[in-house]
Formats: sequence, structure tokens, C-alpha cells
Amino acid sequence: MKMKNLTLEHIAAACNGSYAGPEEKKSMCVSDITTDSRKVTEGCLFVPIKGARVDAHDFIEQVMEAGALATLSEKDLGPTEFPYIQVESSLQAVKDLAEYYLSQLEIPVIGITGSVGKTSTKEMIAAVLEQKYCVLKTQGNFNNELGLPLTVFRLRENHEIAVLEMGISDFGEMSRLAKVARPETGVITNIGWCHLENLKSRDGIFRAKTEMFSYIRKGGHVILNGDDDKLCQVQEVHGIRPLKFGLSAENDVYGDHIVSKGLKGVACLIHTPQGSFETLIPIPGQHMVYNALAGTCVGLTYGLTLEQIRAGIESLQPVSGRFHIIETERFTIIDDCYNANPVSMKASLEVLQDGLGRKVAILGDMGELGAREAELHGQVGAFAGGLKLDAVYCAGPLCEQLAGEAKAANPELEVKHFKDRDEMTEQLPKLLQSGDTILVKASHFMQFEKIVELLSGMR
Repeated sequence: MKMKNLTLEHIAAACNGSYAGPEEKKSMCVSDITTDSRKVTEGCLFVPIKGARVDAHDFIEQVMEAGALATLSEKDLGPTEFPYIQVESSLQAVKDLAEYYLSQLEIPVIGITGSVGKTSTKEMIAAVLEQKYCVLKTQGNFNNELGLPLTVFRLRENHEIAVLEMGISDFGEMSRLAKVARPETGVITNIGWCHLENLKSRDGIFRAKTEMFSYIRKGGHVILNGDDDKLCQVQEVHGIRPLKFGLSAENDVYGDHIVSKGLKGVACLIHTPQGSFETLIPIPGQHMVYNALAGTCVGLTYGLTLEQIRAGIESLQPVSGRFHIIETERFTIIDDCYNANPVSMKASLEVLQDGLGRKVAILGDMGELGAREAELHGQVGAFAGGLKLDAVYCAGPLCEQLAGEAKAANPELEVKHFKDRDEMTEQLPKLLQSGDTILVKASHFMQFEKIVELLSGMR
């Protein structure tokens, strides 16, 4: 299926580029847009990005031979037999094209941001909306200034709604992302302790996340966590009254009667202006109730019945690396290794208590915590020491503080610290026992997915 109105002529105009090549091809539509020379398809547009080690301009001839209709280029390629559009910046062109393309489709966009829970909230919202609509959602970590446009390019005319995750680490990034997405509905999960290196404080994080508000479409919607001490203060956004969710009955949509079902999930009663319903969220942890409440708010906003919302919540599937439970012959593994911050790590440690057998936390360093990184690791350690856990094994220089505080909080807890992941990997087979329930969690740079692979293969 061709991309709506993305002729080469329109593409050149949208990204302020100059067209070169056969005149008769200017009116042809591209079938897809890619920045990966290995994923070129017949009739696509190739966008070469200059990386730290590789300049994708070097692959232009190769991708044209593979069937691409045209390419962008930051360089003057001279006379060519194929069409190309010369632009000043390929990365800026990608954003300009995504903004133009999304405006052609005229479909609702749900923009999701927050310090913790963006991905799980995105998955929940998509699961709910899929009960009524054809939904496109962000895949993996495609939530930054390149990933968001590439997600937009996956949209086709059969899609009825887009659920887009927007991740940032500095001021101004949200403005650039929201300018592309132009959300009809903006959802903010919470204001936590992430990206403090650039944003400095929770007030800084609040300012950076709420840059989204300037790009909410006229007549749009704002959905906020009303239990968050920063977000609860937002009373109006450009004339829009926010819809708020949380565990307090003061919110528009709230949850109570929360009951842990162990690793099978968490049950709760959700109250809305249209009535109340019971549901079982199939992923454990009280934090998942907040995701279900956000999904309920979005479902109500887009006309779903309470029964459709409940069905969507209960259809949720875990994503690899995001509290994905793996049952092996020897262990129950909670694969939560995609990323970590103090709030999410504490939430996952709490859920670990519901496991069978020995409860073992395998933890790694958390990144981007700024000047308070050692203190925040220590707080997680003290928290872990206060839980009903059997062992904490952790790796990385920052986790030394975590290990120390965990042991101080509970001298009887088995705590071991390793200098890095490799040292930990070498020792784990000697430390673990059949029947253990094991949480694996760290920031992405620690590459703890390799530990999940090791544990999954142990017999």
C-alpha cells in the first residue's frame, strides 16, 4: 500500500529539499521510508543518516539497485539516472516528512510520555483501543527524534488511530517530538527521577515533559496521573480540563480493591463517571493499576464501552524485557531488563515477593541519575532490604552502594556485589537453585538481556 500523498514532489516540498532526476517520476508515490539500507523495499524512499562510525550516504548506489524509488541526500550527487532529493539535514528531513505525512492521514494521535511506565502504558492503551479501532503503536524503543518519525511512516490509510510513545532526556526534545506528532490526546504517566543529568530536578522534568502541551490539537484531550504531586497541580491546558486518574477517589477515574494475584497479575475495581467494573490485569504489580486507569481514560475518551475497556485490559500481553515472565525447567524468570530507574526498580522488587521458591533479585546499575546517583542506588538497596527477599545479586560500580544499604537494612539477606556483568555471569550458576523466582533488572546499557539468555538456557 502506497503512503498517502507522498509523491517525490510533495516530499521535496515538505522537507525543503531540491528534486533532481527524471521529471516524469516526480508524481510517483513512495511505498515506504527507511533509514536502514538492509531494509530497502521496492518503491521505497531511502534516508541516509550520518552516524558516528558509518555514513549511510555510502550505500545510496546499493539501495537504488535494490529497488528504492528515490533517496534523500545531504550531498550533491551530480547527474544520476535515479531521483534524489537534496536536503540540508537528513535527520531534520525525517521529522519534517513525518509531520507532513501525519497531517495527510488526519487520524487521532495519542502521545504518551512520563518518567516511568511509558512503554507499559502505551501497550495498555493500544490493547484497549484495539477493541474498537485499527491501531498502530510504537514498537520497541522507537520513541526519540528518529524513532518517532519511523513509527509514523508505518501508518497506512487503514489505521484509525496512532499510539505514540515519546521519550526525552533534555529540554526542547519534547517540543520537537510533539511538533511531529501533534497529539489529539496527551498522556503523562508521572514525574519521576529520570534524566537528571540534563533536567536537574523533578521540576525540570515536569517542565520538559509538559512541553507537549503546546502542541495538543485544538479541541484535544489531556490525561494525567492525578496522584502525582506535580501533575495534580495542572488544572487547565489551553482551555482543556485534564482528565485525571489514580488511586484516590478525588480523580475522575480511580481504582481500589486492589488484590495481588501473585505473578498471575493484579485485580482491581475501576470507577469511572460511566460506572464501575472489576478487572484482572494480567501483569503483576500495583503500578499496572495506573496503566489500566490510563487505558480506561483513553478508552472513555474514544467512545469505548466499559466492557470493551475491560476486555482490552485483560488482553494485555507482556513485551520482552518489560516484566516478561519466562518459565523454564529450573526457574521462573521475570525479564524486566530493558531499563530501570529507582521508581520502577522498587516496583519490580515489590512484585518479586509474590514469587514461589527463593526470591532472587539480579540487579544492575541505573543510568542518567545525575549527582544523586549513589544516594538513589542506596535508597533502592535499603528498600530491597526491607522486603521479603532471599538474595540480592548486583553488578556495576553504582550497585556497590545498593548492596551495602541492602545488607545494612537486613543483615540476614544474602547480598553479593560484582564489579561488572561478566563477573556476575561467571558466578550465577553456582549461586542459583532450582525453583528460584528471579527478577532481572538494570538500565539498558548494562545489557542484562544476556543474563536472561544465560538463565533461560540453564538446565
